[in-house]
Amino acid sequence: MIVLVPGMLCDADLWTDLVAGLPGPVVHAEITADSIGGMAEQVLSAVEGEFALVGLSLGAIVGFEVARRAPERLNALCALSTNAGAPSPEQLAGWADLGERTRAGGFEEIVGELLPTMFAGSAPHAMRDRFVRMAHRVGPEVFQAQLTAQATRVEAFDAIGALPAPVQAICGDRDALCPPRFHEDIVRHAAPGSSRHVLDGAGHLLTIERPGVVGALLRNRLSSPGAESPVERTAPIAREKSSTRGER
Repeated sequence: MIVLVPGMLCDADLWTDLVAGLPGPVVHAEITADSIGGMAEQVLSAVEGEFALVGLSLGAIVGFEVARRAPERLNALCALSTNAGAPSPEQLAGWADLGERTRAGGFEEIVGELLPTMFAGSAPHAMRDRFVRMAHRVGPEVFQAQLTAQATRVEAFDAIGALPAPVQAICGDRDALCPPRFHEDIVRHAAPGSSRHVLDGAGHLLTIERPGVVGALLRNRLSSPGAESPVERTAPIAREKSSTRGER
């Protein structure tokens, strides 16, 4: 069983372009609670027994809390575009400001402000519109809960280190929110067999920008118990058939 956990202001459409190729039945988890712990309980209650968790951004942060609470239930953890560190004072202040503005009716304006941080460079209109539609389906009330939840985050390296299952970290080299060094930190603390993949020319919403290569990486991890090479740099989707090369 594979549980997919979306990022902030995202829903199940985040996974549309790759979900059919995943090796097993899929459950889409919702994260609407106002704490990371509450979101982790939502994920744990979405499925019985062992499962693989694939989360992007806030979804992966929730995955780290799932690993803290129920490591025996995770047979794989795939963390995309994320951060296992504790929030900074600047982040806490920023989330509080976004919450106040949302309560004051500024949700649509905020979505527009966040849009440039979701993709690398000038993304096609179809990708941009897709994020906006997801954000509006999630809506301001859930967004406020997600902002409140972000403020309850704690550093997750201890939970990652205690997880017996390997962690796969995937990121874009142009992600302004969660750069590759965040994912290097994750893998350094994780179990043997963990891996980091850096996608050239990609931003934050990898499953929309690079669904082919992300889907292939997830299939490889979730289909095989064997370890991957610890660090790879993967070419953009236009060069997807090229071989990968080790990062220096």
